[in-house]
Amino acid sequence: MSRKLKITINEHKIIATLRNTVTAEAVYSALPFQSHAQTWGDEIYFSTPITHQILEVDAKSIVQLGELAFWVEGNCIAIGFGPTPISHGKEIRLAARTNIWADTDYDLTALKNVQSGDPIKLAVL
Repeated sequence: MSRKLKITINEHKIIATLRNTVTAEAVYSALPFQSHAQTWGDEIYFSTPITHQILEVDAKSIVQLGELAFWVEGNCIAIGFGPTPISHGKEIRLAARTNIWADTDYDLTALKNVQSGDPIKLAVL
């Protein structure tokens, strides 16, 4: 059975299924925690209590809709849902290579109404 967690941002309730990675384990072990949204184009990112992660071998900067990423250098979770300032066309290009640690089938494009400073809560489902 796969592990899941819930990310709450305003009215959005995102259910994430964790992958079998070191980063996913670190996120799950840190639960529950709270943060505040930052935005960059069609990306939300937020700080976490997680430190000392390393890039995994399959880390990438271009992600698919529904993939949840961890930005190692910033100790942040990144949720891309459309183009960012460095995207080419409609791709979801994050600022750096990131570890993909979870997936969701939530309609992430609905996050367009999230603003910097909005509260975020993560908890075990």
